[in-house]
Amino acid sequence: MKETLSHLRQDLPAGIVVFLVALPLCLGIALASGAPLFSGLIAGIVGGIVVGFASGSHLSVSGPAAGLTVIVLNAITEMGTFESFLVAVVLAGIIQMILGFLRAGIIGHFFPSAVIKGMLSAIGLILILKQIPHALGDDRDYEGDDAFYQPDGENTFTEIILAIQNVETGALIISMICMAVLILWERPFMKNLSWTKVIPGPLVAVGLGISINVIYPALGEGLQLSGDHMVELPVAASFSEFIANLRFPDFSALGYMHTYIIAATIAIVASLETLLSLDAVDKLDPHKRIAPQSRELRAQGLGNFVSGLLGGLPLTAVIVRSSANVNSGAVTKTSAIFHGFLLISAVALFPAFINKIPLSALAAILLLVGFKLTKPTLYQDMWKKGTDQFVPFVITIVSILLTDLLVGICIGIVVGLFFVIKSNFHESIIITQDKNNFLLRLNKDVTFLNKALLRRKLENIPEDSYVIIDGTKSSFIDQDIAETLTDFVEYAKYKNITVEMKKTKASNNELFKIVSESTIPTT
Repeated sequence: MKETLSHLRQDLPAGIVVFLVALPLCLGIALASGAPLFSGLIAGIVGGIVVGFASGSHLSVSGPAAGLTVIVLNAITEMGTFESFLVAVVLAGIIQMILGFLRAGIIGHFFPSAVIKGMLSAIGLILILKQIPHALGDDRDYEGDDAFYQPDGENTFTEIILAIQNVETGALIISMICMAVLILWERPFMKNLSWTKVIPGPLVAVGLGISINVIYPALGEGLQLSGDHMVELPVAASFSEFIANLRFPDFSALGYMHTYIIAATIAIVASLETLLSLDAVDKLDPHKRIAPQSRELRAQGLGNFVSGLLGGLPLTAVIVRSSANVNSGAVTKTSAIFHGFLLISAVALFPAFINKIPLSALAAILLLVGFKLTKPTLYQDMWKKGTDQFVPFVITIVSILLTDLLVGICIGIVVGLFFVIKSNFHESIIITQDKNNFLLRLNKDVTFLNKALLRRKLENIPEDSYVIIDGTKSSFIDQDIAETLTDFVEYAKYKNITVEMKKTKASNNELFKIVSESTIPTT
């Protein structure tokens, strides 16, 4: 509690920024999922307050995720009603809590670092590419869309071309001014001012966006923004009317097998996306804190359980809102919880004011968040680390850009594992040659995966050679490897190759272990 209160000065402004980013995303994802708009807001509120309190992560933010939109849309269609679908969300939460208690979060430790960094860079590029149309005033596409191919038949790049051809002058002016303010707020001389540490730049930018749009009528016709160019929050006349908009599960759906299949699908996909986001946020955390993965699964499960009961969409830890949280200077999870309270306040108390926010002002905020995630220096650093890191990093970025987050991540992980295995091959077996003398050293663990490489190296040894095989430093040698070496010793006689098996008393493998003082190394 003491730590939380001591960082309110950083956490509350960060919570406001996350709220501004989360609001249109919650609405856009609900729209894309074929669900009521309120369901996206409920998920955002639960993700902020319920998951925020239960989570062990200091900076992660949860809410409805774009990666689940297709699953949700198909599930609602298959189950017939949204209320039936909510039962699957409740069950998905229970499954996630069980996974958390079984410590399944350990899976998060096995994602290659290059892939996680590629995911962050790809998210940054997607934010930039997807927000350019909104900054130009082309708001036909919903907020939160991160897929390359869009429902209207366009893709990320053709959408930008169309936006350039249909620029809305009023939106462009607002986005440019808001972007200038945000860049100004990042300058050292502004950061040193005490009042700029309390008032976040994005809040000032949004306030300017609203003000400019209000005075547009006095400046000329055709500039003022309305309709699709604005945040469109469902308006409730009172808090009781807001409560009346809640949907509740139809538990009769428990009698159908496809309810459980959909629940398991949501639980698995949401858990994977959560673990990926959690790992990415840990890398962004300037304090380098490590969040407990299994506890996060339990927190997400509780969140989905509550969200389903209240009529909300399924939720995950989400990287865009989490990145905005980190970049806004948050220190503890108070910022995520505060953004949840701001969401419920906006929906229940002042929705009419929120609807005055131009999407182009919010686009400016997301453009800056995107740039911070994909800075050119990151690409330079990955290049310096070598091919084994740079190639998976780039392939992950390209795959995510041309498909979607989960598909791209899966491709990146496969490529990353290939390079890990390839590196392990070369590190596990090293052969040194001096004319016709060869030293074959087995290092660390040598498994059946190294068998093909070992056989190739042995086959390339010429006749009349002298070979020393040293496996004394290897902690584990697979039986397939031992048999390959034994076969080579027998085969070597026919090529006039002399083989010495270097043995010690301390070896962990019988093939290289001296069992008694009288034992002489095999020649």
